[in-house]
Amino acid sequence: MLGAAAGATSVLLVGGELARLARRGTPRDAVAALREGYRAGPANEASVLNLFLSFGLTFASARAVTGMIRSGRGPMRDIRIGKRHIHHFVPGILACLLTGGTSIALRHEEIDHWLAIPFGAGAALVLDEAALLLELEDVYWSEEGALSVQVALGATATLACLALLVRVVRRGEAVVLAPEAVGAP
Repeated sequence: MLGAAAGATSVLLVGGELARLARRGTPRDAVAALREGYRAGPANEASVLNLFLSFGLTFASARAVTGMIRSGRGPMRDIRIGKRHIHHFVPGILACLLTGGTSIALRHEEIDHWLAIPFGAGAALVLDEAALLLELEDVYWSEEGALSVQVALGATATLACLALLVRVVRRGEAVVLAPEAVGAP
């Protein structure tokens, strides 16, 4: 319920912002403004936004797909190797390790915003099964499994705050470290 409420609120806010942009121009103008705003921002800001969006979308998708698997609907099934069920935190850990390691090894800010996408997706897959990792039992659909949703929603809120904080610091940095301020006594 919490996840559905958070998702619905997010959709309403994004829809409201897109409607506001559309009133000022054509839908094409709204898309152009979004694209230009993304490109004009600092690389770290784009990275945090990509991390935030991929985390949220992957978390919602994982919950939806897992629900469909549990109910027997759709083409997806549990992944098994032999008799062992492979939970989705396993590819999540691999995605985090590979993309985080790649970012550290390359130290190339221009690709970090792209690496943030699989990193955020991997983090969502891991945190979606936080209760399983803490309990060491498959408690995904039990009352104890609600901990995973709480942890993921907390992480989502933290990422949203981080995205906003990056913007605030960048604006403050532009004022405080402006060329005039650097030479001032």
